[in-house]
Amino acid sequence: MSDGNPPRPGGIKEVLTIALPMVVSYACETMMIFTDRLFLSRLGPDMMNASMAGGITGYMMMTFFLGLCGYTTALTAQYFGAGRKDKSAVVVTQAVLIAAAGYPLILLCRPLAYFMFRHSGIGPGQLAPQLLYFDTIMLFCLFPLLRQTLSSYFTGIGRTRVVMIAAVTAMAVNVAANYVLIFGNWGFPALGIRGAAYGTVLGAFTGMAVLLGVYWAPRNAREFAVGQSLRFDKAIMTKLLRFGYPPGVEMFLNLMAFDLFVLIFHAVGPASATASTVALNWDIVIYVPLIGLEMGITSLVGKYMGARDTASAKRAVQSSLLMGLIYAGTVFVAFTFFADALADVFRAPGAQPVFDAARPLAAFMLRCIMVYVGLQALYVVLIGALRGAGDTLWAMYFSVILHWCMVPILWVTLHVLHAPAQWGWITVIVVFFIASGLLVRRYRQGKWEDIEMVPDEQIPPLRLHDEIP
Repeated sequence: MSDGNPPRPGGIKEVLTIALPMVVSYACETMMIFTDRLFLSRLGPDMMNASMAGGITGYMMMTFFLGLCGYTTALTAQYFGAGRKDKSAVVVTQAVLIAAAGYPLILLCRPLAYFMFRHSGIGPGQLAPQLLYFDTIMLFCLFPLLRQTLSSYFTGIGRTRVVMIAAVTAMAVNVAANYVLIFGNWGFPALGIRGAAYGTVLGAFTGMAVLLGVYWAPRNAREFAVGQSLRFDKAIMTKLLRFGYPPGVEMFLNLMAFDLFVLIFHAVGPASATASTVALNWDIVIYVPLIGLEMGITSLVGKYMGARDTASAKRAVQSSLLMGLIYAGTVFVAFTFFADALADVFRAPGAQPVFDAARPLAAFMLRCIMVYVGLQALYVVLIGALRGAGDTLWAMYFSVILHWCMVPILWVTLHVLHAPAQWGWITVIVVFFIASGLLVRRYRQGKWEDIEMVPDEQIPPLRLHDEIP
């Protein structure tokens, strides 16, 4: 954008400028996950199911520190909006210190995952590759932590195109590595699910390397005083821990609940495991781009609240809601008419009795997804707005309670009442519908408007619409 023709603060154009590259970035993340499981589905349902359960659990183990480091977005945006660019780089240094401290702690948590796997009731054909995939991901989990920190920094200062370029590059490396290492192409040995894990690690490393290169590039290093930021800052570390721990706790507990959600479906039997894996793979495809919209609105609300421009922050929320609902309408049409075809994407060649039994259930689950995608859009926009303003503690309580309500309800439905798997899916949608109303109520109360993360005395004269390269 140019200074001569700035977009309306918080309008559709500005939201698109910030959020669209993030949507593309998270779409690339989706593609990596999707192709990982699509390639493994050619080796059989057990490999596909193992990568899903192992991958989700591995991500769950990282989520507290991913959430903590990820709050770099909001804090960086507030300093950027307040005209304190030098402080933005100091935030990154504190987040890197957190990532370095978190790495050994994450590795120490692996026995918890082993316990969950071995007591979840999944079959031995899935358990062994699941453990292998999980262990490989965990060993290299520092790369995703550092990548999250740098991505959050560039999102916070509005340079989301950098994040997009890194994500596209990571996706290309990941997909190519999966193709080579899973099946043994181009002269490499066929490593199966281990190759899928290596491909994921290579993708994460590549994305981190691209972001690190831009971060230390002369232009960025000079503008944000990166060289002078390599120090411990007690005040900023305290802010990052204070406002960042709720998203970290929230991400960890939510993903643990989602992990249990997956394992509950997998424990019903091979057909239920396969159907839920297929449905959740497509659910991730449509949901993860919405996270890009969430990150965009978090950045914009943080920026405008840092500049004390509440009206523009609200306008950005309204613009994001409109974009989210348009996206949801598109997904609704696709899932209405193509549910069966979408399920068949994961069918392996040859006779597949397990998949044939799972296919009708998978198609039903996909049609259910189209019902609540609009609720997902509402959820990510409002939660992102609250986090950007600093209302992270309430957002944590709300989100965690929502996800953990689903776990016992689903367990009782499927393993106590022994209802069909379809009813388990329906109960989740009902809970999500009720929760959406509560989230709207919190936003309308306006308590987030009074939260102050950057004191007034730190704000020098500022042009809000400086060019964002």
